[in-house]
Amino acid sequence: MSTAASPSVSDLAISDPTAFGPAYSPGPIVVMGVSGCGKSSVGARLGDYLETAFVEGDSLHPPENVRKMRLGTPLEDEDRWPWLERIGQLLSGAGEGGLPVVVSCSALKRAYRDRLRELAGQPVTFVFLQGDRTLLAARMAGRNHDYMPLSLLDSQLATLELPHAEPDVLTIDINEPLEAIVGRAMTVLALRSRRTS
Repeated sequence: MSTAASPSVSDLAISDPTAFGPAYSPGPIVVMGVSGCGKSSVGARLGDYLETAFVEGDSLHPPENVRKMRLGTPLEDEDRWPWLERIGQLLSGAGEGGLPVVVSCSALKRAYRDRLRELAGQPVTFVFLQGDRTLLAARMAGRNHDYMPLSLLDSQLATLELPHAEPDVLTIDINEPLEAIVGRAMTVLALRSRRTS
């Protein structure tokens, strides 16, 4: 008989995010944070591992918002509310045939997150990808985005309200490889699912 210790839940998830499989459903997930934090990459990978849809939240912006961002004009609350309504409809299952969904959304303010919770009509998990400005700026400078210039990063950081005392938010530092970030998210999603099942 082997005396080797079994790998911990955290070890399993970080080394292989598929270790838990799609046997559990964590419900709708919002991958949040400022531009350049990796929302799309992490969200798409989570969707793959959970065998559920991933929706790029930026694709739901109305044309007026896209025009403003392309010109380097920061969005205001009144610009974001209709966009958040569309994302909230997806979280409720209205746009995905009733299946859970992973959505990327900056969700910068507590009020925005509260509105998404309200619209979802069910528990939502937020995965907050946090990083310092230097790393975020370097990532933005190294990518080609149709309408999100580097000049808007400081505006987003100024608007960001850190999710303190929000138990449905999982905060992950982005200064590590993609698979490690996704693995940490999968670990917590699995543990929370087991506690509520």
